[in-house]
Amino acid sequence: MPIGSSTHRHPRHAIVIASGGLDSTVLAYWLAARGARLTLLSFDYGQRHRVELEYAAQIARLLDCPHEVVDLAMLGRLLAGSALTDADVPVPDGHYTDESMRATIVPNRNAIMLDIAVSLALVRNSDAVAFGAHAGDHAVYPDCRPEFVERFTRSTRIANEGLLNDDFEILAPFITQRKADIVRIGTAFSVPFEKTWSCYRGRTTHCGTCGTCTERKEAFQQNDIPDPTKYGSV
Repeated sequence: MPIGSSTHRHPRHAIVIASGGLDSTVLAYWLAARGARLTLLSFDYGQRHRVELEYAAQIARLLDCPHEVVDLAMLGRLLAGSALTDADVPVPDGHYTDESMRATIVPNRNAIMLDIAVSLALVRNSDAVAFGAHAGDHAVYPDCRPEFVERFTRSTRIANEGLLNDDFEILAPFITQRKADIVRIGTAFSVPFEKTWSCYRGRTTHCGTCGTCTERKEAFQQNDIPDPTKYGSV
């Protein structure tokens, strides 16, 4: 649901899919500022940049909220062929709109994570599941588009008929926003950007050239906001 929507309801307790990245961290702070109780939910799906999980844990401590990590590491073996889970596939450089970035698709990743998040929401009586999909992802990732959110929500209601509260929502408030918009929103909420991780290469510092690093750098530049990220070299 877009930022500023007049129909937006502030959730009571949100399960936030938290990668440790910039988008999901800003989302967590945005929800906390609206009075929502949070549970951060992260996934180890065999990603080469699993260092991001340490950053998610830091954010959970800063927000003083529970942090759960789901072990799906076997997906890295089963879903071979993605640069994120297969060491034999190189991580591409450049912008998200480049055809090469399709190498970073992990099939059905968001649906898998959202399904688990909905299950946790049912167990913990949460009234929302939130994830940080944004407009910059639309060109490459089908499961970050408004159509996906709409249809996944419909499927969730059918699959859990009689179990979900009537006010339950799948929230994607940044779905029409660009990364630069998210950086601006995060700045307003004093998000500690230096405690977030974006790089797909998963080294000790951001590489500065992969798709997520490129997008991250440009988002700060477009806002004329100092970028606290330390970038290395490939």
